[in-house]
Amino acid sequence: MGCVQSFREICDRQKNTNVRLSLPAVCFVWQTAMIILFGVFIRYNEESDTHWVEHRKANNISSDIENDFYFRYPSFQDVHVMIFVGFGFLMTFLKRYSFGAVGFNFLIAAFGLQWALLMQGWFHSLDYTDGKIKIGVENLINADFCVAGCLIAYGAVLGKVSPVQLMVMTLFGVTLFAVEEYIILNLIHARDAGGSMVIHTFGGYYGLSISWMLYRPNLDQSSRLQGSCYHSDVFAMIGTLFLWMFWPSFNSAITDHGDGQHRAAINTYLALASTVLTTVAISSLFQKHGKLDMVHIQNSTLAGGVAVGTAAEFMLMPYGSLIVGFCCGIISTLGYIYLTPFMEKHLKIQDTCGIHNLHAMPGVIGGIVGAITAAAATESVYGREGLVNTFDFEGAFKDMVPTRQGGHQAAGLCVAICFGIGGGILVGCILRLPIWGDAADDNCFDDESYWELPEDEESVPPILQYNNHMRNKDRGDSN
Repeated sequence: MGCVQSFREICDRQKNTNVRLSLPAVCFVWQTAMIILFGVFIRYNEESDTHWVEHRKANNISSDIENDFYFRYPSFQDVHVMIFVGFGFLMTFLKRYSFGAVGFNFLIAAFGLQWALLMQGWFHSLDYTDGKIKIGVENLINADFCVAGCLIAYGAVLGKVSPVQLMVMTLFGVTLFAVEEYIILNLIHARDAGGSMVIHTFGGYYGLSISWMLYRPNLDQSSRLQGSCYHSDVFAMIGTLFLWMFWPSFNSAITDHGDGQHRAAINTYLALASTVLTTVAISSLFQKHGKLDMVHIQNSTLAGGVAVGTAAEFMLMPYGSLIVGFCCGIISTLGYIYLTPFMEKHLKIQDTCGIHNLHAMPGVIGGIVGAITAAAATESVYGREGLVNTFDFEGAFKDMVPTRQGGHQAAGLCVAICFGIGGGILVGCILRLPIWGDAADDNCFDDESYWELPEDEESVPPILQYNNHMRNKDRGDSN
């Protein structure tokens, strides 16, 4: 702790340096690097190459409809909408940072997916015969998943960092994601279809650790901009609805064709529905006069989709999905009411979007649910072939038993947490260097720092009372 505090103080004293990395230079350099790397390494796979016709004949594939594109592209469309529309609009709740929420989400997603295709390709899709990465539609889905982890982390630092810092955060985030994904899925052999561990737990703790490293003690100087207004909350609710509707596709996108994909969609569908009712109940119960808080409805209603991700393709059973959603609605909503203010005051973690309550905690719950469900799997429920197919008990893992698989699931969760926290602290140290051009404490949460605004939006009258994702207005009034 003392070393971290000393590092913070040194960087703060250097804030007046004239050395700054400009956004155009960074974008041009990194895109040029992507072009070169893609030219050297990336090629189409056998199902997207013109040699597909020969491959089809050689393998007695009767029709083009057997091409993986026709199975995966509908799910890819849904996931892609979640990344660019769902995540982007969910973060537009700040009254003066809608351009930054949607625009920078667009920027880092577009950059991140290119780097993800390379990083994940080197681990999963490298053809050792020619040294090339072969990509198809499933690679595009996995790249979007990789980017999702970075967008989750963005939520913790929303409005407090520069676009260059976001790109650096994404560069390292994608790299860390690819490594921890390979360790969890390939080396440990954990199953995580919907990414509760690999995406949400990692992304949540990665963002929280960075936010802790970038703690701003004088952030209250921007308090007039740190809340929402009526129309900004409506725009954020658009993001919520897109995410909520397409989350079954997210959790089932890369599962095995057939029963696994079917089951993952059903389990996610039910968990999300259960979470909505629980969130509304808890929000009304803990609010003054029994009113609803839009912060809870925008965010906690999605927690069930996060928590059911790991076990989505398991035999969780419909009632089990409802239980997971029920529990997450309670935990996530109470997290916004109690945990987020506690973390800011005592742990020095300024979590703008409350990703701890929407992604980190539900991700951990999802990992635990996955471990228990895997350990409890029996041949009478799954069938012998079902166990082998669901948990991929083949090759080096052909002698694996469900109880041991449960332990591997738990180990995967630990790896995700360690990579998130450790990687976030390391990247946070880099982002504290005084070369990134981040906004001053009194200029956070304001699009004017980085965007050209319409003339009638250039000034904001002071607002005495406000509500945001870090404070609960009704509870504050009662104190």
